[in-house]
Amino acid sequence: MPSVILLMIAGAAVAAFWNAARAAAERAETLGRDACAAAGVQWLDQSVQANGLRLYRREDGWLGLERSFRFDYSHDGMDRHTGRLVLRRGRLVSFVGPSTGARIIPLEPRNQDPV
Repeated sequence: MPSVILLMIAGAAVAAFWNAARAAAERAETLGRDACAAAGVQWLDQSVQANGLRLYRREDGWLGLERSFRFDYSHDGMDRHTGRLVLRRGRLVSFVGPSTGARIIPLEPRNQDPV
């Protein structure tokens, strides 16, 4: 009988971990989409990819999980750049990606006069 109780506790822990991971991915997706819209770039693939999970020490001394995600965006539809964001307890703590002030300006080809 004790093994059934332990199995139920383990199942509840797995379900809670999966639920927290899905919530973090949905939050990262919203943040990535909003950042791309604010910067006026295209958000590619319509998704984020989880690419890291690590422990960190919270302000209250307990251990917490830090989740990192990546997403792709494009300035003109021909290029592809990767953005990265890090969440702790659903809060954005790090972001690398498109910004509202950054714009790619294509270089004009110089007129080459034959010598």
